[in-house]
Amino acid sequence: MPKAAALLLNLGSPDSTSIPDVRKYLEEFLTDDRVLDIPAWKRSLILKFFILPKRPAESAEAYSEVWTDEGSPLIVTSKEQQKLVSEQVETPVYLAMRYGNPSTPDIIRQIVADGVTDLFIMPLYPHYAMSSYETAVVQTMDEINKQSPGMKTNLLQPFYQDDDYIQALVDSAKPHLEDDDDLLLFSYHGIPERHVQKTDPSHAHCLTRADCCDTPHPCHATCYRHQCLATTKAFIEKSGIDKEKTAVSFQSRLLRDPWLGPYTDFELKRFGKEGVKKIKVMCPAFVSDCLETLEEIGMRGVEEFTSTGGESLTLVPCMNAHPSWIAFLANRISKWQQSLE
Repeated sequence: MPKAAALLLNLGSPDSTSIPDVRKYLEEFLTDDRVLDIPAWKRSLILKFFILPKRPAESAEAYSEVWTDEGSPLIVTSKEQQKLVSEQVETPVYLAMRYGNPSTPDIIRQIVADGVTDLFIMPLYPHYAMSSYETAVVQTMDEINKQSPGMKTNLLQPFYQDDDYIQALVDSAKPHLEDDDDLLLFSYHGIPERHVQKTDPSHAHCLTRADCCDTPHPCHATCYRHQCLATTKAFIEKSGIDKEKTAVSFQSRLLRDPWLGPYTDFELKRFGKEGVKKIKVMCPAFVSDCLETLEEIGMRGVEEFTSTGGESLTLVPCMNAHPSWIAFLANRISKWQQSLE
């Protein structure tokens, strides 16, 4: 008899804040050729001589600033999401990470052992990017093809402008937006410009003109920048906030290649210099608070903004375990399960 299940997928986290654990995690993350998409020999040299000698200690210190008694904020929140969603659906719900633990290969092994025949794969990334959504899906499908090639699968598509996702985003953020601050900044995780160009199937539209994201084109189905801007526009329309008091930026750069801009750290310093006093920052590319939100924005971002004249920066929490977000996930699973009947 067929057995259905759902699988929540997220990025992952080190097992602890120890330097060896962080080094192991960073090495797994940065050897992924969909993250650091350069020739293998060059990637190996960069990791060996430029990143892994110093970065693990720096990252371990940053992780220690946000680590909880239960462990990594991302893992703790993801497990809570799994539990809450499981309580609202009849389908078993599993949780796996692209890097670190619980690992995708181990969880697929458990899914196969449990006799699952139909799997709904749910990458918890609202937007399509080769270094997040795509790599998580590819790894998951590789493992399924190895371990249970006959398993039937369905895939949650990027939901960056789905009405119920935008509503969940508004519901979770609105209580934190009641103060009349000078600016609301939407800070999205950055990616190299070449990633955007690689995922453009025409190789002739993305980043070739200033209005490329506003001009309808098939590449928008896999264009991270377009999808981030679409989320911002939809949020502004549904929440009713003043568009003139908003801005968009991209964070978390790595190496010196051109990344999507403007850069969040540069923008925060600029806003402070230009007289912006109070700012709130949302990070809609993340559904769960993690190092990139709690430390990069909530700590370093505060320093960057206040060091140039700003008075206060408030991090708007991610959706985390907000009921509207849990309902979004549960509804997607229920609709998929109904399609099987």
